[in-house]
Amino acid sequence: MMGNELVLVTGGSGFIGAHCILQLLNAGYRVRTTVRYLKREPDVRAMLKEGGAEPDDRLSFVAADLTSDAGWPEAVAGCDFVLHVASPLPPSVPKDENELIVPAREGALRVLRAARDAGVKRVVLTSSFAAIGYGHQPQSAAFDETDWTNINGDDLTAYTKSKTLAERAAWDFIAREGGSLELAAVNPVGVFGPVLGSDYSASIILIQRLMDGALPGCPKLDFGVVDVRDVAGLHLLAMTHPAAKGERFLAVAGDFMWIREMAKVLKDRMGASAKRVPSRELPNWLLHLASLRDPAIKLILPELGKVKNGTGEKAIRMLGWAPRSKEDALVATAESLSRLGLLKA
Repeated sequence: MMGNELVLVTGGSGFIGAHCILQLLNAGYRVRTTVRYLKREPDVRAMLKEGGAEPDDRLSFVAADLTSDAGWPEAVAGCDFVLHVASPLPPSVPKDENELIVPAREGALRVLRAARDAGVKRVVLTSSFAAIGYGHQPQSAAFDETDWTNINGDDLTAYTKSKTLAERAAWDFIAREGGSLELAAVNPVGVFGPVLGSDYSASIILIQRLMDGALPGCPKLDFGVVDVRDVAGLHLLAMTHPAAKGERFLAVAGDFMWIREMAKVLKDRMGASAKRVPSRELPNWLLHLASLRDPAIKLILPELGKVKNGTGEKAIRMLGWAPRSKEDALVATAESLSRLGLLKA
């Protein structure tokens, strides 16, 4: 690695983005990151400090938003690589799905266009399992990178559509007008692991609610688990490994888990601090009822009771990726929430 290479990370204030910055700095890269508003810079620096880094002059900030062209030429200028991590993820269902779809798709194209024009070598797009495993009939086989979400399938959320359409648009752009720009995509399942501050993803809220006893039981949901540190590590591998050019990589640590299984891991490993974690499974009808009061619950209704699986074998085989266990990822989440005072006393 050339010690002076500059990497742009979009969405540096986000959960995955901050961990990507941490690993890039630790690997000796210079990093520039975009935030919507420069007033977020102290927050990002505080998160990196929590992660064990002392960001020096190797880290710089640019204001740029996925919904506007402003700032993107400055953001990519002089960069060797771009990690496009930023994407809208709402805590509840938007009234109009285009509130999510348009910024996700148009934002990805803005970043790719600017990267191509600036002579960037490779962009790594943070996509999602949401672009792989939805809208299908039930299947026993594990989903992999050859699968694409069927956007005309039943019960797709706006988020699932947004991630699928954004990734599709990115590959189409590269094929048609990408020039010498290379693209790789990382498709994580539910991302867990150490939080660095109070700004974290929807998957972390699940662990927080389990630990706080805010859920009277476990919804019958089955999904994949991966540690954010391993997602960030896979971004770096996808950025530099020659074999990653033009490839997608599903980021998942082992078989998918039911929430009830996650709760058991927390109870077994977290001792007295997990005393509020529920152990019984909630009937689906109860969640349908609860969704009338809590819009966040509406997001999960389409997936209740569905069995899915996915495999991270490709990243392990092609790039030498070695993810932590899903159990360790869940415990690291709970431990960090406790350490930062983000759980009920």
